[in-house]
Amino acid sequence: MTPVVIVIVLAGCTDGQDLTSNRADASNPDIVARGEVVYQESCASCHGVNLEGQANWTLRNADGTLPAPPHDVTGHTWHHGDELLFELTKWGPSAVVGNDYNSAMPGFSDTLDDDDIWAVLAYIKSRWPDEVRAAQSAR
Repeated sequence: MTPVVIVIVLAGCTDGQDLTSNRADASNPDIVARGEVVYQESCASCHGVNLEGQANWTLRNADGTLPAPPHDVTGHTWHHGDELLFELTKWGPSAVVGNDYNSAMPGFSDTLDDDDIWAVLAYIKSRWPDEVRAAQSAR
């Protein structure tokens, strides 16, 4: 009987919300500002200073990797939920998708803390139109 009580008590502490929801809060100017700094330092060299990605990002390079995709509305970033985007950024696509997936993108678990990753995602989302943000939040 004790485990049931503990689960009920813990569930009551969350107000029924996902504990990770709003961690990539594009409406929070402080988080977005932090994310912009981290993005420019850690992501822009591949994904572009304006989130435009690399040319021909849908065509594989000679080594089998794909160029860095755009994170603006022309790309597919907004087609994925926050949790998947977080995991892809933290661990890298090869680790998340599977070791046979060939990607040049590293994981950033050794260089960015979780709050920095969430802030980068908030910054990226802040650059999308409201309707794209709404569509992405439903994923």
